[in-house]
Amino acid sequence: MMDPTLAEMGNHLSDAMKILESGKLETEQGQEGRKMSWKEIPGPLQGDGQDVVSILQLVQNLMHGDDEEQGHRRMQFVGEQGHMALLGHSLAAYISVLERERLRKLTTRILSDTTLWLCRLFRYENGSAYFHEDDREGLLKVCRLVMNTHYEDFTTEGFTALSSKHPVIYQSAACRPGLGQHLCSQLGLPLSCLCVVPCNTMFGSLHQMDVALLDKLVKDDRDSGKLPLLLIANAGTPGAGHTDKLSRLKELCVQYNMWLHVEGVNLATLVLGQVSSTVTAATKCDSMTLTPGPWLGLPAVPAVTLYRHEDPALSLAAGLTSSQPVEKLRALPLWLSLQYLGHDGIVERIKHASQLSQQLLEHLKTLASIKTSDILDSEVSLLEALRMVEDELNSPVVVFRFSHENSAPSSGGSVEGSYAGERDILDAFNRWLGDQLAEQVPLSGVDVVELEDEGTCVRFSPLMTAAALGTQENDVAALVEKLAEMIPLLCCTLRLRQDFRDEVLQQASLSYIEDLNWPGLGVVRFEPRTTDLDEDKRQDRVEKINSDLLKKLMELDTDLNFSGGPEFSEEKNCIFIGIATEDLDVAELVETIMSLGRDIEESGKLFENMTEVVRKGIQEAELQLQKANEEKLMEEGVLRQIPLVSSVLNWFSPVQASVKGRTFNLAEGCLDSTEPVYSIKAQMRKEDSPDSPKANTRRFPGQKLFRRPGAGSDSISETSSVSQLEESFRETLHSQAADEAEVPQERPAHILEETAIADQRVPEGQEAESVETIR
Repeated sequence: MMDPTLAEMGNHLSDAMKILESGKLETEQGQEGRKMSWKEIPGPLQGDGQDVVSILQLVQNLMHGDDEEQGHRRMQFVGEQGHMALLGHSLAAYISVLERERLRKLTTRILSDTTLWLCRLFRYENGSAYFHEDDREGLLKVCRLVMNTHYEDFTTEGFTALSSKHPVIYQSAACRPGLGQHLCSQLGLPLSCLCVVPCNTMFGSLHQMDVALLDKLVKDDRDSGKLPLLLIANAGTPGAGHTDKLSRLKELCVQYNMWLHVEGVNLATLVLGQVSSTVTAATKCDSMTLTPGPWLGLPAVPAVTLYRHEDPALSLAAGLTSSQPVEKLRALPLWLSLQYLGHDGIVERIKHASQLSQQLLEHLKTLASIKTSDILDSEVSLLEALRMVEDELNSPVVVFRFSHENSAPSSGGSVEGSYAGERDILDAFNRWLGDQLAEQVPLSGVDVVELEDEGTCVRFSPLMTAAALGTQENDVAALVEKLAEMIPLLCCTLRLRQDFRDEVLQQASLSYIEDLNWPGLGVVRFEPRTTDLDEDKRQDRVEKINSDLLKKLMELDTDLNFSGGPEFSEEKNCIFIGIATEDLDVAELVETIMSLGRDIEESGKLFENMTEVVRKGIQEAELQLQKANEEKLMEEGVLRQIPLVSSVLNWFSPVQASVKGRTFNLAEGCLDSTEPVYSIKAQMRKEDSPDSPKANTRRFPGQKLFRRPGAGSDSISETSSVSQLEESFRETLHSQAADEAEVPQERPAHILEETAIADQRVPEGQEAESVETIR
């Protein structure tokens, strides 16, 4: 079966080529004979070539690899607007072969139209546009433009022109990692030219640039003879989606003659009718970088940098404009897609993503143990608080984090301060939470983000994912539902983690491993009690015992997840226990691990000493057999050992010879008598020890291991519990009545059997022998 997307794309391209060529298809084919053997030509190139279907089938195989189930493939949702973008790349290749004058007119029209449309959509008046594949390339070209503006001899003298005044580029600490280093590397500037401005620590959001500190840094650089060149601000930080105070930053840039560049996901909201004041201030900046591809669900669409500058020559020198018509064709996919979507289609997609964010944010505020915004310890003004609320409500990025601080203390007490490294443990839990939500609700597009102050958080940015994945309101509802199911598990696991640690420390053969990065109940290792081995042999035994113990634990019928830990974990030969439930019996769990570990250790000792045990057992058996033969000889006499004489003596004077059997106990390495095996009374008294600790506890039907009866939301209901108790009580009474009824029946059975045997007639010579046999 052909991939529908590839087949439909091929049809679009074929139809487009037929329309543009007006039916005049080129029929000439190169028939140049090549004097090369077929072995020297690769297989796909042999013969007259392959048809389009075969080539697309090959592409499909390379894309999907060895995947067997297509449902597990998480690919971008390519709609009709996506097909227009893909068609634009093919058309750009076709248009590039036109004659030069026609190509110049066409590319100029495409570039001017796309620039005008984008400036109108994003409220950026009198701007120019630069289209680029790498979203950092536009900022790089802007830096060259600013350097050419401030250093007149830069184009001719190069870096020597910078010796008089070293340029300084300022960026927020919340910018995407590596951006400033990339600029310095591409511009040939030392890292000393990059100044990272910290974010707020006292007032405002923790992800906004500290404007007062920026003012102080710029003054200090100017006083030291440096040239403040450019400031990079955020309208939606990569991590939390917060917007800097752009209006105040613009005032500073005007004051110190600096260039202000803005980037971020919140710039997409400029196309909406109602935009927050903080984002609207971005329209006054000197340049901004837009990424309409992920915002509108357009694959392979270039990023756009809008800028304002009056000197076309400097823009050309910086690379923001090009005289090559082919360079202008980068705007063709976006030119086609914007026309296909129209203004209403563009606004609808941006609005849909913003509504998804607001829907999730409203539901998250009703959930306990979920933190959605910064908790400010310091006092702020009323105006500042209102601005923060406005930013949070209008930001299309929702960042939340599981935190037990917001939940009510449980019966076991609060876990606040119960153990060290609480921040690391919560980070591990949030990392697990984000991975589980992304796996179980893949259409939500959530991911895990690491923030400097908050730690590990879960991020929902529908502007970057909703158009590609086709996220709808029901996907957000499913996300909230899964989150509500996981929060009690996380709270319970966090509370029982300390109990599990205390129980393990009470066991001499168990070691508790403190792994703060493990999102689960804890990590434990079984330590063998043998101390007479060297370190290498002891490590091998520890590895073997814990490996077998993990296999046995994984075979148990329980809701707990047992594993060997992450692939690159520092701790080896351990058992990692996953997320717990409310009704988990920690003491029973630890006892089970301890008991199974001892059984494996004992069986391991048995196999290690098997050769010696068997050899000693055989020697002892030979000695006892020899002794038994000697006792038999002394008891029967020498005459009974002669074949013919023994038969006559046994006829007249039978002897009841008792042969004592022997059994070899491999577990204890000793010989035992077989008399208890044939004794009915011994068999009734001797009971086998249970194979596992689960036999020690009586459980209700359907109840899994390590669960306390009647605890937790998943435990047995009251009605079912009462009925099961009644049924269990009836079974107990029935078993006791059966035992009492069975005992009196044994004696009459034996009496009848002995009477029947006594009444049998035997030959006269065999009467004595039969009596002895009955006895």
